[in-house]
Amino acid sequence: MATFAPNDLVKSITEDFCPRYIPGGSIIYANDNNERQRKAAIGSLKSNLDIVLDEHNRIPDVIVYNPKRKWIFLIEAVTSSGTIDVKRHKELSDLFKKPGIGLIFVTAFPDRETFSKYISDIDWETEVWIAQFPTHIIHFNGERFLGPYE
Repeated sequence: MATFAPNDLVKSITEDFCPRYIPGGSIIYANDNNERQRKAAIGSLKSNLDIVLDEHNRIPDVIVYNPKRKWIFLIEAVTSSGTIDVKRHKELSDLFKKPGIGLIFVTAFPDRETFSKYISDIDWETEVWIAQFPTHIIHFNGERFLGPYE
């Protein structure tokens, strides 16, 4: 099993997950621990989507907007931020709630072994992506697959 550093998983998300599952999506933010990039992402969310965050909000590791569908993908890399559990799902829903924009929640894992340690923490109505198997997604219930819930 390969060891993933937090930035390695973020890189896999941007290079493997995004092109495959969010074609035409624009990456607004990809966590590289650069405060300037974080502030630029917060500014972009405000000016382009009228989503107002402040510098103290804990934002997801990767934020991608699909303008065609008006969906925002909020992606957490488990190696840096943990999972999208019940608490985080509510927190992100409240932060990014905007009429007319759908939210999709994804937790990314480097491998199946890491996923197995966290499976009981994953909230319903979210997606799981495992970089070890980039062509597969695990859907946690609901009538939607890679789509927002109302």
